[in-house]
Amino acid sequence: MNNMDGSINQFPEQEARDTIDKQLNASGWAVQDKDKIDWNESIGIAIREYQTDVGPTDYVLFVERRPVGIIEAKKEEEGHKLISHEPQSEFYAKGKLKYLDNDPLPFVYESTGTITRFTDYRDPKPRSRTVFTFHRPETFKEWLKEGTSLRARVLDIPELPESILRNCQINAIKNLEISFKENKPRSLIQMATGSGKTYTAITSIYRLLKFADAKRILFLVDTRNLGEQAEQEFMAYQPSDDNHKFNELYNVQRLRSNYISPDSQVCISTIQRLYSILKGEELDEGAEEANPNESKWDPKEPMPVIYDGSIPIEFFDFIVIDECHRSIYNLWKQVLEYFDAFLIGLTATPDKRTFGFFNENVVSEYSHEEAVVDGVNVGYDVYIIETEISQYGATIKANEYVDKRERLSRRKRWEQLDEDVSYSKKDLDKDIVNPSQIRNIIRVFKNKLPEIFPGRNEVPKTLIFAKTDSHADDIIQIVREEFNEGNEFCKKITYKTEEDPKSILTQFRNAYNPRIAVTVAMISVGTDVKPLECLLFMRDVKSKNYFEQMKGRGTRILGYDDLKKVTPSAFSAKTHFVVVDAVGVTKSIKTDSRPLERKRAIPMKELLAAVTMGARDEDLFTSLASRLTRLEKQLTDNEKETFEEKANGKTINQTVKDLLNAYNPDKIEDEAGELKRANPEITTTKAHEMAKENLSKTASSTFSGELNGYIENVRKVHEQIIDTSNIDKVTKAQWGDDDADKARDIINDFSEYMEEHKDEIMALSIFYDQPYRLRELTSSMVKDILEKLKMDKPLLAPLHVWQAYEQLEKVNGKSPKSELVALVSLIRRVTGIDDKLTAYDKTVDRNFQKWVFEKQAGALKFNEEQMNWLRMMKEHIATSFHIEVEDLDYTPFDAHGGRGMMFQLFGSGMNTVINEMNEALAV
Repeated sequence: MNNMDGSINQFPEQEARDTIDKQLNASGWAVQDKDKIDWNESIGIAIREYQTDVGPTDYVLFVERRPVGIIEAKKEEEGHKLISHEPQSEFYAKGKLKYLDNDPLPFVYESTGTITRFTDYRDPKPRSRTVFTFHRPETFKEWLKEGTSLRARVLDIPELPESILRNCQINAIKNLEISFKENKPRSLIQMATGSGKTYTAITSIYRLLKFADAKRILFLVDTRNLGEQAEQEFMAYQPSDDNHKFNELYNVQRLRSNYISPDSQVCISTIQRLYSILKGEELDEGAEEANPNESKWDPKEPMPVIYDGSIPIEFFDFIVIDECHRSIYNLWKQVLEYFDAFLIGLTATPDKRTFGFFNENVVSEYSHEEAVVDGVNVGYDVYIIETEISQYGATIKANEYVDKRERLSRRKRWEQLDEDVSYSKKDLDKDIVNPSQIRNIIRVFKNKLPEIFPGRNEVPKTLIFAKTDSHADDIIQIVREEFNEGNEFCKKITYKTEEDPKSILTQFRNAYNPRIAVTVAMISVGTDVKPLECLLFMRDVKSKNYFEQMKGRGTRILGYDDLKKVTPSAFSAKTHFVVVDAVGVTKSIKTDSRPLERKRAIPMKELLAAVTMGARDEDLFTSLASRLTRLEKQLTDNEKETFEEKANGKTINQTVKDLLNAYNPDKIEDEAGELKRANPEITTTKAHEMAKENLSKTASSTFSGELNGYIENVRKVHEQIIDTSNIDKVTKAQWGDDDADKARDIINDFSEYMEEHKDEIMALSIFYDQPYRLRELTSSMVKDILEKLKMDKPLLAPLHVWQAYEQLEKVNGKSPKSELVALVSLIRRVTGIDDKLTAYDKTVDRNFQKWVFEKQAGALKFNEEQMNWLRMMKEHIATSFHIEVEDLDYTPFDAHGGRGMMFQLFGSGMNTVINEMNEALAV
């Protein structure tokens, strides 16, 4: 039976095989029937329905006539059960092929065409894994020539020489290599900024190349700046067991185009460039300058990566992901999951989704606090500056004459206001600029420097974080005036400065001037400025991770001699740095990660960047078309002509039409008809797909870095009001509240809240008044406390209160990842059940050991199978606080036989065991 588009209805199994055939062809395999074999077609032949002594298998893979593997094809609906077909695949792989006396075949796949799993039976403990598609025949030829698999070779990596490494680096590398040996596909290294993450990674890469014979390793970054820095570190690295530099031993290539040299053993690339390569498109260089994770555009259906035979899935053996907390979301995730490689994440600031992506396989946890104790980082103090207008804004009265300044040209004009203009602190340096507010902050900062840095003759190296480029320019002018210094004293570091930003950064790092640098975002992360001793925040930051990264610019240690070279009056090595908070950044509520849902008020800049990067969402195209239509009405004739020049001859109206045509059904139909007439053999469905793609490319190809920059800037000509009528006043300039005092306040607030609500919340009344009933406590009861606490006192989040305790007393156990577990631990502490804060799982462990010991002290002896079951129950109680018979029907018990298995193990005593464990472990 034919469908309307001309295709033939097929059984699901045949549809899967058709898809598999296409994927094999793309991967370099010639697919042939068993009675039409032509060995000359390719070095890799996939023969359908080849007979074995245990029956026919769906595909047998031959490389240069040698059988090397099999594929078991299953219909798409079987995707969730592919693992259950592994015994069948292994059975065929171990069978004898007709006419051949072959050894067992090492390379085995199960595939639906949508999902493919692969097992290399040469591995020490063969374990299947999901792969994007099939490996190439040339790869199998090379692998067989090597003799042992990569996962076997990592077992032979020798002991790590420790002489020149820090303890945190030794720990990270050793645990990472254990992770490789255990065949864990993803590993996370969390190391504080300044503790040598990149050096650690390069040391590991060197050992993998030398001792595990890794063929190619990718070092992945998300900005060009980080790529350049990584390249410099590879060039400077000299291993402890060789007199040659790294780049004298191995070829290192930083990708500047879509070409990857075949002899590169280390590739350094931005994730944006790799994404563009896997889409088959060239990348506009401007897309590599900014951190793409800050984009506010989340495509509903990101343009998928496609298989590229020149960069197959096995192209890299290992991928090191720098600043990985930013590179694992949205469209970037699919780049990482394209490759059949070990993934190693590097970050100082993981969030919950980072832990999730790396399967909670944290091979190194090295916090800023630990780094300070070890002398790897320096700590910081907080100095608070508050002004009236910074806190409350102001009002400009009607009939006042004000300057109005165009944002782009900064041209001013004089105008009388018709009505009052009130503004809040959020409007400052956006719609309203108050020079007095900036001046008062800078003036008090200057005047208080002897208090902040006593004994210094010059301003310590200071980095000011500004809101925008315009804000930065205002700050720089006022800094130069207030400090009575020239241009060299204070400079801006962004990618938009006229001077090369890298050269300014080099001066800031190594020369006496500039003493003060102002930045918007460029050096918030990944830039090493060791002499930096002061961070002045004149912009708030809502992201906890981003704030930690910005603070991280000051954590680098520096010896006395090196500090004295740029700051002559320094009288010791760098001991600490100071965060000067002029906007309440240290007190504002921070989020752990980017929200899962966002407001759709996307800036024009983000829409342009999304289209340029290949996003194809209909609402993206229509939103951009709508914005450009409004823009067209605001531009002068000269500005429209400039647009046309930068858009390769297209007017704004034509650009808008192209964007709308990409999703216009009539246009798609017309284009598809043209394609069908030119290529009669293609199906109607295929013609429509091609038409959509052609129209989308026509629309998106208009946009480039140059045009996007013009659009973004030309629309900024609207004006800011310069408020010179409201003179600001400093209300506070002092050291921040003592950390210990803040911690005590948090703990007192938490204790008072619990005491206040103990009679209205059942779970709290159990803790306070009837602790013998703790065995009745359930996770839903604890959730009731947590939900009320979050609603009433969001700042008393359990993990935040836990951190406060850590500052004041020795805590037993690590901070729990579960808020519920943390909350129970805290309540036990404030109600006096525990005399010091103890992670609840530690309490459960202790009570479990005591209970088991008491039970086995008599005639009863648990066997190993029973003990394993009891340990599962103990782990459940540690996270859910209580266990019921019904819980045995769910994870993890169901996978081990559920309540039936427990009855087999404990018989009629099953319920007694459950009741006793609830009672004993909750105490």
